[in-house]
Amino acid sequence: MIITKKKDPADILKSIERTGAKKIHLFGCNTCAEQCKTGGTPELKETSKILVANGYTVTGTSLIDETCYNQIVRREFRQNTAIAEADAILVLSCGAGVKTVTDNASTNQPVLPALDSLFLASVERVGRFFQGCSLCGNCVLEYTAGICPHTDCPKSLLNGPCGGVDSGKCEVFPDNDCAWVRIYNKLKEQGRLELIKETMPAKDHSITQHPAKVTLR
Repeated sequence: MIITKKKDPADILKSIERTGAKKIHLFGCNTCAEQCKTGGTPELKETSKILVANGYTVTGTSLIDETCYNQIVRREFRQNTAIAEADAILVLSCGAGVKTVTDNASTNQPVLPALDSLFLASVERVGRFFQGCSLCGNCVLEYTAGICPHTDCPKSLLNGPCGGVDSGKCEVFPDNDCAWVRIYNKLKEQGRLELIKETMPAKDHSITQHPAKVTLR
């Protein structure tokens, strides 16, 4: 799940003003952004009111299940004639959704983000999320008892802990338990403590070079 936060309305209005657009269509996301309360029905209504109050015409709104899913977005463009009436499109989703809408929009329709994308999250419960993966392209969780040192350690240490750990707490965020202390304790409980003696090589960042593309056959 991608965690997003709302941009400042003033920044959104400024970005629209730069395009010269007067008629705006809104896209929301009924999955990640809806759970984050950044791109569901209430947020689409709120954003519409802001735009209208500032002199813009909202041609309509599109709330689709996954704004990052190209075929779903393409279908919405075919079925919703209000999109073509807009001078610009404002997207209340993560950056992947903005990119997907851009790929389907007319070349003369600017597509603008209304949200900032923060991180990939695990869901603890409704409205409570935490980062558990950094999408590094080389997963080491089999060696670290399912706890990601690249993500949970602020220093991203693949061989830890650092010298700053104090009474099991993180040097950078003292309220947090040290990721490597947690890894040690969990491996010990599982009878796999020998794994912590293995030295992991430096992260190969070329694995996650951009732009990336995967085709499954």
